[in-house]
Amino acid sequence: SSGINAECPLRPGFAARLCTRVSVARPLIQPLASVQPVFAVRTFQTTPKVLDESFEQAAKFIGAGCATVGVAGSGAGIGTVFGSLVEGYARNPSLKTQLFSYCVLGFALSEAMGLFCLMIAFMILFAL
Repeated sequence: SSGINAECPLRPGFAARLCTRVSVARPLIQPLASVQPVFAVRTFQTTPKVLDESFEQAAKFIGAGCATVGVAGSGAGIGTVFGSLVEGYARNPSLKTQLFSYCVLGFALSEAMGLFCLMIAFMILFAL
């Protein structure tokens, strides 16, 4: 073992012992048939198709639920619009026709936002 340590350019100690172990464990000339691959081959671990479909269905339900939250905002907006109509009419009854036209416009815009949210929810559930 001292001959191998003498060939190693490293100083005696841990590195020299490492050098001797490597040189003893693997000779410099190996036949091609005994060469082992250096890197291990990894395969991808995939989930079964049934689990993939159930995860996709769960994600659709979660997305549709998040999209329908806007419908509640639409309901709150419609309630605020008609509440403001009643309050404005009570304060100044002479502006009845102008207040009602603003009320219909506010109702239409608020309802449109709710319908857009509902349409997105149905698209998530049935079109994707």
